[in-house]
Amino acid sequence: MDIQLKGNSKSPVIIIGCFHGDEPQGKYLTEKYLANKPDTSLLFIPCLNEYGFKHNIRTNSNGVDLNRNFPTKNWIESEKDNFYGGKEPASEEETRFVIDTIERVKPKLILTLHAPYKVVNYDGPASEISEKISEIIGYPVEESIGYPTPGSFGTWAGVERNIPTITLELDEEADIKELEEPVFKIFELLENY
Repeated sequence: MDIQLKGNSKSPVIIIGCFHGDEPQGKYLTEKYLANKPDTSLLFIPCLNEYGFKHNIRTNSNGVDLNRNFPTKNWIESEKDNFYGGKEPASEEETRFVIDTIERVKPKLILTLHAPYKVVNYDGPASEISEKISEIIGYPVEESIGYPTPGSFGTWAGVERNIPTITLELDEEADIKELEEPVFKIFELLENY
């Protein structure tokens, strides 16, 4: 596993670029932003799921959806499909890495980049900042993604730990270069959060 933290803030906003390997937009956008602004106060995990990214699949090398593997009150052992949450909560190295990072760093806000729904979804006390992000990117704010997400990161961090947690669902059909301007403006907004 080759997960890297990039950035330099002590009480940062954390941005996770690629949770699901078949949603690569976040990896590209975070790496491009870091290349242009290496002195950022944001803390990035450009790609949490390197295996999934390399193989263009949602899950990690064990077939686990990392966004269903967090030790939440609603975690369940599910069928072994693209949403499989693992044999037990936090069974995956990547999940434990995120948990350890958050417990050590104590972020004031977390943003994860996903695709394809074109919404600003949030968990925890993130309504106000979600509206500001919505104004920048033009996606509606949705408190619920519209289907059950047992063991999700948003439930673990936002609902159960009260950390403002935003899931920015990007347009997967948009040219990645078209996403740079609005997403970089969002990052800049969060630099001052």
